Amino acid sequence: MDRFVTVSRHAPRLPAIPARALMLAALTVAAGLPAIAAAQAPAWPAKPVRVIFPYPPGGGTDAVGRIATNALTEQLGQTFVVDTRPGASGQIGTEVASKSPADGYTLVLGNVAPMAILPASNPKLPYDPLRDLAPISLIATSDYILTVHPSLPVKNLTDLLALAKKRPGELSFASSGALGGPHLAGELLNLLGGVNMLHVPYKGNGPAVVAVLSGEATMLYGTGPAVVPFAQQGKMRIIATTGLKRTIKDVPAIAEQINDFQVTQWYGLLAPAGTPREIIDRLAKETARAVADPKNAAALVKLGADPMSNSPADFRRFIEGEIARYTKVVRAAKLTAQ
Repeated sequence: MDRFVTVSRHAPRLPAIPARALMLAALTVAAGLPAIAAAQAPAWPAKPVRVIFPYPPGGGTDAVGRIATNALTEQLGQTFVVDTRPGASGQIGTEVASKSPADGYTLVLGNVAPMAILPASNPKLPYDPLRDLAPISLIATSDYILTVHPSLPVKNLTDLLALAKKRPGELSFASSGALGGPHLAGELLNLLGGVNMLHVPYKGNGPAVVAVLSGEATMLYGTGPAVVPFAQQGKMRIIATTGLKRTIKDVPAIAEQINDFQVTQWYGLLAPAGTPREIIDRLAKETARAVADPKNAAALVKLGADPMSNSPADFRRFIEGEIARYTKVVRAAKLTAQ
């Protein structure tokens, strides 16, 4: 008799797996996914990084910023590309940065005007410097330098104040833009010195320097990179500086003669809010390394700047303090955004 083998239509039953075990297995797989994704993601920076300069070429922001971007390019092996977006005392470029992707490939070179003075004077500013931007590190600070056209018959601050009182409203000071640091310096001197000098805003420190060189404006509060070379050539005359102490040999600070006078420029890197913390921290570390490099530090000092760096948290606290300080100045001088 032939033997027949009977094959069951049904697969053998597998032992039941408890629901808890299935959940643990799913969680284990899910937990491993970020690590796999991180391993597959390219290391930052994997392409050029855009750095927005909110002022035109020819001023301190451009000079200091290029020292920093060149150093970061060399250190990180990717080009840090300058994207110049001038206008409105730094507001335009800073707003662009605040609305850019938070992926580590857009940064902005901030300074006192768009980061502290404008927020102190304009409640309708289209960005909040501490909500929409992530501080990385300071790069340098510097005083403004009160410089006059050589035809003006003054050699010091006493002479200037005396002349301004004799000719109220006739002398004019150029600035890099309304409600920028140089504008506040001039208004503060008007307020505390009891004079009335006319403010003439330009689209950046470079154009303001040209205005004084041509005689279109009487004086300006400029940065070292912009005015010192012309003063050395006899095309301008340095009168005073705006910090609390002397930063140029034989040039007095306005604060030596007028109490409570201080307006200081500073430069620092920021990124759009939400930029990954590891990128912010690495940039802060690399910025500190760049500033500490003797070659870069010497270049900054030559520009009349004081090299410095700090942590993202300290930079945030610094900006908060600057906003509070300039809020008091803006209110005292009764300045508002136009």
